[in-house]
Amino acid sequence: MKRLALLMGIMVCTATPSFAISEFGRQWKDAYLGSDADPDWVRTGRKAGCYVCHVKGEDKKKVRNEYGEAVHEFLDAEDFPRDYVKANPEEAKAKIREGFKKAGEKKSSDGRTFAAKIEANELPATDAGL
Repeated sequence: MKRLALLMGIMVCTATPSFAISEFGRQWKDAYLGSDADPDWVRTGRKAGCYVCHVKGEDKKKVRNEYGEAVHEFLDAEDFPRDYVKANPEEAKAKIREGFKKAGEKKSSDGRTFAAKIEANELPATDAGL
C-alpha cells in the first residue's frame, strides 16, 4: 500500500509540468493555426508538433531549438500548474500568448524575427531538425 501511495505521489508531482507544456502547445496551435490560417501552414504546423520548440531526435526535456529557447525566456512550465490553468483558463491563456508575443520579437539565427517567420507561414526555428 505504501508503494502505491508513493507511486501516485510521484506521478502527481511529475504530471504538472507536462500538463503546462501541453497547454503551451495547445495555445500555440490555437494562436497560429486557427480557423483563419492557411491550410498548408496548418498542416506544416501540426506536422511539426513538439518540434516547433524542440529539436527532432533530441531529448525534449533537455533540448530546445532557438525558438523554444526564446519562448522559455518568457514562459516556464512551473508557473502554470494544472490547478492554476484549470481555475484561471483565460488568465493563463493571456499570459501564455503574451509569452509567445515576446518570444516572437526575438530574432532567429537567419536574422528575421520569429513573428515575421510565423506570419510568413514558416516554422520559426532554423535548428529544429525538420
